Amino acid sequence: MAIKMLSIQGYRSIQNLRLSMDTVNVISGANGCGKSNLYKAVYLLAKAVNGELSKTLALEGGMPSVLWAGNKKQTTQTKASVRLVLSLQTDDLNYEISCGLPKPTLSKFRLDPEVKEEYVWFGDSRRPSNTLIERQGAIAWFTNTDGKRIPYPVSLSHSESVLSQLQDPHLYPELFSLSHEIKKWRFYHHFRTDPESLIRNPQIGIRTEILGNDGYNLAAALQTIMEIGDHELLNEAIDRAFPGSKLLINVDNKTRFEVQMQMPGVLRPLEARELSDGTLRYLCLVAALLSPRPAPLLALNEPEMSLHPELMQPLAELIVSASQYSQIWVTTHSQELATMIEDSSGTKVVNLVRNEAGTQIDGLTPWERLL
Repeated sequence: MAIKMLSIQGYRSIQNLRLSMDTVNVISGANGCGKSNLYKAVYLLAKAVNGELSKTLALEGGMPSVLWAGNKKQTTQTKASVRLVLSLQTDDLNYEISCGLPKPTLSKFRLDPEVKEEYVWFGDSRRPSNTLIERQGAIAWFTNTDGKRIPYPVSLSHSESVLSQLQDPHLYPELFSLSHEIKKWRFYHHFRTDPESLIRNPQIGIRTEILGNDGYNLAAALQTIMEIGDHELLNEAIDRAFPGSKLLINVDNKTRFEVQMQMPGVLRPLEARELSDGTLRYLCLVAALLSPRPAPLLALNEPEMSLHPELMQPLAELIVSASQYSQIWVTTHSQELATMIEDSSGTKVVNLVRNEAGTQIDGLTPWERLL
């Protein structure tokens, strides 16, 4: 269930942006153009479906902090300055969630979002006949398997997506399928490599088909790829980045797993605590991209961080290879990495700019931005 179109309205520097999605999507642009805001908006959409909308927004300063921060005179719709609208289009379904500030009450939870509207529908244009969910505040109507429009019998939380509160999957199979797919999206934007990080220290290992979003289970994830994943591509990724080196996973008598590297000219394997930040981050990216259980969407935010320039080409090749199984999103400052991915995948880099109207896709006419 790949994303065909992504639409963001009213999120920080993004007033209104529509992005046509491809198998590989590389987002680039100058500092301050809104790359991170676009990435965070997609992350927020996933968190909403996981039932973590309020928590995620609270970590960003609450609902008032994430609304459109530009000149309100530039908005084209009255609601644009007071609503955050996230929507996506797939081959089968469309989903949209609209959030705003809560109504004034005596509650002290003033940073919580309030879901104003939410919809899921078939086709391009939403009509009553093709709408599976229509939500207004805490009340929602569903179209069940018999094609009947019925009120949802459970009162909904004002601050969370209806897709995170669904019950009875047999009654709403399309909705559960959409929710299930979005919940499997993966985001990697920070791997801790400081001396106290779990990556640098032995950890109890279990079979790990999915790398944690902070890389804490790196050793177990790499060992899992060696045993049940594409171990040949793993070895190739190591040799392309570190010629003549060999990846080792040491397991002690307490089944604690540790990453080690045997490098040319070094008489003993180097332990994780001895490896450079860039080496460990590259290994994390390898583990994420070679997961034996690929994600529908795999998003990498600034994967080039701390990497030596010589690692860009092997990383680009891994990213393009992973796109055989996952839709890929890469946000990058590195023009070199962006160009390498573009050359290998044939997909054009999306360059962002920022002006009085907020974050925009460079090169589009005002009319094209509305399509």
